[in-house]
Order: sequence, then C-alpha cells, then structure tokens
Amino acid sequence: MADKSDRVMIFIDGSNIYHSLKNIFKRTDVDIGKFAKKLLDKRRLVRIYYYNAKVGLREEPERYKDQQKFFAGVVAIPYTELRLGRLVYHNWPHSPPYEKGVDIQLATDMITHSFKNNYDVAVLVAGDTDYVGALQAVKDNGKNVEVALFGKERTSLQLRKVSDRVVTIDGRLLKNCWK
Repeated sequence: MADKSDRVMIFIDGSNIYHSLKNIFKRTDVDIGKFAKKLLDKRRLVRIYYYNAKVGLREEPERYKDQQKFFAGVVAIPYTELRLGRLVYHNWPHSPPYEKGVDIQLATDMITHSFKNNYDVAVLVAGDTDYVGALQAVKDNGKNVEVALFGKERTSLQLRKVSDRVVTIDGRLLKNCWK
C-alpha cells in the first residue's frame, strides 16, 4: 500500500490523457495539478513530467494558440516540467500529423530518474504497450511502478501485468479535478 514517505514522480503522456478524456468524458479541461494530487494519495511529490508534441503554428494556428494556453497552465503547476516532442506534418492536411520523440523521451526520463534514485514510485499515465519495457527496467532497478489507465477495454493488458498497482481513471477519481 501507499507509504506516506514514498517519493513519487508522475509521468504523463499528454496525448493519451487528452484523447482519452475527449473520448470518454467528452471534455479535456482537467486540472493536471489536482489530478496529480489524487494520484499521489498523500505521498510526497518529487516532480510531474508532462509530455506532448507541439502543434504547428503554420499548419493549425487556432489549435496552436489553444495548446500554448494549455502549456502555460501546465508549467505554472509547482514541480512540473513540460517536455515536448514534435508533430510531423506529412501530406498535411490530407493526412493527420503524427508525434515523434514523445514516448521515447518519457521512457528515457523514467529510467534515468530511477537509476539516479530520484524517486521510489513512478506513476505512468499512459495506455501504450510501448512503455512495458521501460516499466520493467524501472522495476528491475528496485522501484515501484504504478499505471493510471482509462478503463479496461482501451488499455494495454501488458501494462496492467507489469505494473505493481493499477489506478483506474474514472469519474470518481476525476471528481473535483476539472477546471
């Protein structure tokens, strides 16, 4: 169970949380600070890392403006780092852009901080099976790993299996976390 003396780092895949909130709750205006507090469960926060890819100003000026406002809110949260990969616009606007560098940056940070002994528990907010190897590496380094997932049907069974604890992100968890 959660030990109050545990030092926790939270790693959030921004694209995953955004699309999951949009699909399941039909809204995306979650307060990342309040959400992180719920995940902490009275343990000590070391840092929150929020990962995303920057929208192209030339390609999507309106979305870019909204995203910049959102990012400003993220960096205003104490002990929070914003880490940005990039969106690749290939054959835009006929094909949607795709993220580059976000998942690998998150996995690298999680493993690096584990080897530097910067935390006791890593909380991953993502549903991507690609993170299984990184979580196993963190566990092999003597750390605990938790995964916060949106329901069972949309999330990786392998992530569930590799994690020490699964936190379900549902309406109850998100209560009082909306802006």
